[in-house]
Amino acid sequence: MSTVALTGLALLAIAVLLLLVLWMRVHAFVALMLTSLLTALLGGIPADRIADVLREGMGSTLGYIAVVIGLGAMIGEMLQQSGGTARIAQSLLKRFGEHRAPWALALTGFLVAIPVFFDVALILLLPLVYSLAHRTGRSLLYYALPLAAGIAVAHSFIPPTPGPVAVAGLLGADLGWVILFGVITGLPATIVGGIWFGRWMAGRLHVPVPLHLFAEPAAPEQPMPSFGQAVGVILLPLGLILVGTAASAFLPQEHMLRPWLRLLGHPFTALVLGTLWTFYVLGLRLGYPMRTVQQCATKALEPTGLILLVTGAGGVLSRVLVETGVGQAMAEALAATRLPVIVLAFGIALAVRIAQGSATVSMVTAAGLIAPLLQAGTYAQPMLALVTLAIAAGATACSHVNDSGFWLISRYLDLSEADTLRVWTVLETILGLSGLAAALLLSLWV
Repeated sequence: MSTVALTGLALLAIAVLLLLVLWMRVHAFVALMLTSLLTALLGGIPADRIADVLREGMGSTLGYIAVVIGLGAMIGEMLQQSGGTARIAQSLLKRFGEHRAPWALALTGFLVAIPVFFDVALILLLPLVYSLAHRTGRSLLYYALPLAAGIAVAHSFIPPTPGPVAVAGLLGADLGWVILFGVITGLPATIVGGIWFGRWMAGRLHVPVPLHLFAEPAAPEQPMPSFGQAVGVILLPLGLILVGTAASAFLPQEHMLRPWLRLLGHPFTALVLGTLWTFYVLGLRLGYPMRTVQQCATKALEPTGLILLVTGAGGVLSRVLVETGVGQAMAEALAATRLPVIVLAFGIALAVRIAQGSATVSMVTAAGLIAPLLQAGTYAQPMLALVTLAIAAGATACSHVNDSGFWLISRYLDLSEADTLRVWTVLETILGLSGLAAALLLSLWV
């Protein structure tokens, strides 16, 4: 097939995917699989080869991502159930003081959402926001937007949350570099969107505490972990992954410690050790029986099944695009625009995000389209990490009525649809653009 025909097939695949998700309301997993099958048939893959291509795409994607997401979810669930999340929030609020509470809440959201899913982290921490707003009489937005910004940025930018893990796996980016650059790009975005925009918006729109949702948090039945213990279980696996990345980047190939540090810093090893440490520190050491710890670990895996299926289906579509030659045609078409690859990655993710809403689907779709372009060039690991974050930034911006997060914010802040567009959609767009700007600046030095 010609380059024009292959590019048209890619556009048709995206159109079919959006038609299935938006108009026919087909589940994203089924829609991705059906689109992959149709693309394979129209792209000329032999009939007896199509099933193998689908299986290879699913297996190669989930073989890495499933382990990382599953173990990360267990750490997050233990943090939530043990009261570690509340301890982090309370300690930071106490240390920062009430007059700097937005900074404490932004940092709390940023830390907690690294292992905890967006909706869980938001619902878990909003009672603290309600209490502060009720006590001070300030607009709820003054406290809620910094918290929501920290959660949103960490959820999209920093592994082991599903989005950046999926994109890094599809692009072959090292998670250590993604974590490092995710923090460097994410913190400024949180400050600009959560602190500055939150303060500005709170001065223009007074949102009272929704009394039908407000209740003072009950005292925990079990002893809570210390601040150091709660933060330590988050930082341990991230630190080990960064150690592995540093060993690969700075130690010579023949150094005797290099293979051992790389093993220690591999995401599988780091997260297994981090999970075991979490079970001990937040479970057994606090007096929870091993049976309760096991039940908590099992519960953590329940919400990950859907995420893994959608992510795996995105990998299937990516594999089909490569097999049909569509990926290479798209790479040539994108390269002809002469735009920086970071801008292209951001733009593709943003377009899919606006059209269908899901950040995860936007990320895996954009990664599947941009991966052939990266494979055709010689990009170092730091640049692959920045492209990963550009995709995350594009999939963060412009949340609106087709995004579940939009309605979550609308409900829990008791905002009208118009006000949610003014507040949440603008906030998410600021976060995405700030992340893109930071990634572009970093790309000048890598």
